[in-house]
Amino acid sequence: MVNQPILELRGVNKSFGVVHVLHDVNFSVYPGEVTALVGDNGAGKSTLVKAIAGIYPIDSGTYLFEGKPVHIDGPNDVAALGVEVVYQDLALCDNLDIVQNMFLGREIKRRGVLDEATMESMARQALSSLSVRTVKSVPAPVSTLSGGQRQTVAIAKSVLWNSKVVLLDEPTAALGVAQTRQVLDLVRRLADQGLGVVFISHNMADVFEVADRVCALYLGRVAAEVKASEVTHSQIVELITAGRSGSLGLAPAAAAESM
Repeated sequence: MVNQPILELRGVNKSFGVVHVLHDVNFSVYPGEVTALVGDNGAGKSTLVKAIAGIYPIDSGTYLFEGKPVHIDGPNDVAALGVEVVYQDLALCDNLDIVQNMFLGREIKRRGVLDEATMESMARQALSSLSVRTVKSVPAPVSTLSGGQRQTVAIAKSVLWNSKVVLLDEPTAALGVAQTRQVLDLVRRLADQGLGVVFISHNMADVFEVADRVCALYLGRVAAEVKASEVTHSQIVELITAGRSGSLGLAPAAAAESM
């Protein structure tokens, strides 16, 4: 673990018309660490993720990557930095196989013809690098995969392109116990390989299982960003629901202003 964030937002604000959604948000992602982003519905998690992904332009504030300010015009700029997002719907096509899904929109061609052998080899290597053993055949149609296997494919797809930061939106939602275990192990392996991982989740058990840091949003403000080892489950719940927990969190005036 290092002290220099690989991705950082400073003083970010975002409004939609008269609705101010993000208020002076500071958010950091560190290489080799899992940062859990938590908050109640309406706290601003989705807006923050889409701002990081370049889908929503920020109104004010600074976007830094590897310590340097960068200008983001859209998702392509973010992808070029090495930031990938795995959304909750996974964006996988049931009618395509695993290789076709992993290279969708980024197909490798030689002399104008799809280089299927290279793509299949790269897909296998990506899965192998993450110690994925639940996916046995990369030519298998995605429609035949379980929920956990689909999540695994979507995560492996995100690391094909020399990614440095991966954002995972509710990766364990609707999964069974065994599948959740597989995905959490995979999230940890991403960080162990040196990537910065953002883990968005409502499940506090999963958060404390896998996260190094926790950033709690409360009504568009960062209530606290803390090391997971230094807080309790109940403190995080209080930060999510009230913006404060004892000495942690927003000042009373700021918490009241957010309501």
